[in-house]
Amino acid sequence: MASYRESYAGKISRKLLKKQRIIAVAAGREPADLVLKNATYVNVFSNELCTDDIAVAEGLIVGMGKYSGKVEADMTGRIVCPGFLDAHIHLESALVTPREFAKAVLPHGTTTVICDPHEIANVMGTDGIDYMLQATEGLPLDVHFMIPSCVPATPMDEAGAVLDYRAIDSFFDHPRVLGLAEMMNFPGVIAGDGDTVAKIVASQAHHKKIDGHAPDLKDKDLNAYMAAGVYSDHECHDADDALLKLRRGQFIMIRDGTAARNLEALMPLLCDKYYDRCMFCTDDKHPSDLLEKGHMDYIIRKAVSLGCDPIMAVQVACHHAARYFLLNNRGAIAPGYLADFAIVNNLTEFKVETVYKRGILVYDRGELVDIPAPQIEPWLEQRARDTFRLAKLTPENFADRRPRAIIGMVSGEITTTDNGYATKVDVERDMLKIAVVERHKNTGHIGLGYLQGYGLKRGAIATSVSHDSHNIIVVGANDADMALAVNQVAQSRGGITVVCDGQVLAELPLEVAGLMSMDTLVNVNAKLERAKDVAHSLGVSRGIDPFMTLSFMALPVIPTLRLTTRGVVDVLSQQYV
Repeated sequence: MASYRESYAGKISRKLLKKQRIIAVAAGREPADLVLKNATYVNVFSNELCTDDIAVAEGLIVGMGKYSGKVEADMTGRIVCPGFLDAHIHLESALVTPREFAKAVLPHGTTTVICDPHEIANVMGTDGIDYMLQATEGLPLDVHFMIPSCVPATPMDEAGAVLDYRAIDSFFDHPRVLGLAEMMNFPGVIAGDGDTVAKIVASQAHHKKIDGHAPDLKDKDLNAYMAAGVYSDHECHDADDALLKLRRGQFIMIRDGTAARNLEALMPLLCDKYYDRCMFCTDDKHPSDLLEKGHMDYIIRKAVSLGCDPIMAVQVACHHAARYFLLNNRGAIAPGYLADFAIVNNLTEFKVETVYKRGILVYDRGELVDIPAPQIEPWLEQRARDTFRLAKLTPENFADRRPRAIIGMVSGEITTTDNGYATKVDVERDMLKIAVVERHKNTGHIGLGYLQGYGLKRGAIATSVSHDSHNIIVVGANDADMALAVNQVAQSRGGITVVCDGQVLAELPLEVAGLMSMDTLVNVNAKLERAKDVAHSLGVSRGIDPFMTLSFMALPVIPTLRLTTRGVVDVLSQQYV
């Protein structure tokens, strides 16, 4: 007990000395660590641009006024914004490790992200959450977590784990965990399902947030969902849906990512009347988007180009999310806030020139600081690279003459239609065989069906990025190529494979849980784009992302038909067809 008291006293003493120095610098008695001289900055409290020196000490903003510092940087002609914050993202969607993701978004002014690791949790269970916590520790990008609420997304799916409230409860005590991630099982909440509601109760017992996921929910169902404690939604696809939820008290995450882009439809919310209940998020960002468009800076630019006031856009991109998630020391430029800055050329182009994280220069005009690799426990690293349990498949595994349901694709959407039944492949009618192969526990389960609207004429395409359970999904014009594609994905410990006539034509290995690559974002993007080109050369429609579109065909929470390891399911009736 004595040693504990000494340790605690030492901790308080160190914090006291740090706080005294912060006060001394703020009062002008000591020089600052950093001063941004002549800084024109976005004031998110008064909705205006202000100009002054900004003093930083111990990683915090300590004052605005006239200051001198050990390091001084002239900000004349530029605009200083608070570091941007992504309110909801799945890091796995970038197909690279969190370190590579950080290297991609820091140059775009993003200094904080709120991550939902439900992709890797569906593969590795709580080990996946631990992996992501360790893989993000110490990065010059603050990564906070919402704990996955739906693993698997539905009881009809076969994931690598099943997480109930007991499995996730201890994570709520982690300092970077902010609450329970998107509650996709809104029917379970509305019905008062015990296992579902227990997760909400567990999060609330730790005084944490609960995020929502409930497209088009309304009336008493929406009342029940919110009464349970769900106070945000990122699935609003039109202004009517968003305003209905906003009027009931929900915060609206305006999503503009790779798979779903809702900003244009939700622009009516970015006005004086509603904007303080809004925040920006991406949900998912694929490599090409990160490299070619950017991250939160892209959403701000797009919002401004659509008529949003620039200062309002900055507020929605940082301050509102920080306030919602109770990250009370970020999202603004004021004394006592983190010294996270995204410095842009102007309020129209929003070209990020310089980024500071906690007062440390991390990016400046094309130059990014070196980011050391986080330390991940060896057993956990090995666990993440060994997630495939299935026997080698043959063409006979896919041979079947029984009538199977046809999943009809909808152009430009991830919803599907019920197109009846088929018994064989017919490329002239764009009728392909599709299968989902269980890969976590070697159950031997293979769900079969048909897919119409994809366009493939020859060969087969397989991927282990298969939402949300991430089994292997494969579509093909013949059984032999389908078997080869699945076997190649498994042999690579995950990834994307395009084959034709018994030959592997293109592939992208994703060796971390079958979801992420250890390679650089640039190299991953190059391999991904080549695989897309090859897929299109085999007939996949040019308006379709061959892999992202395919991955959603296995997600049994989006109407109408989806494919699981046990067969085609009607999402609305929750019955196999």
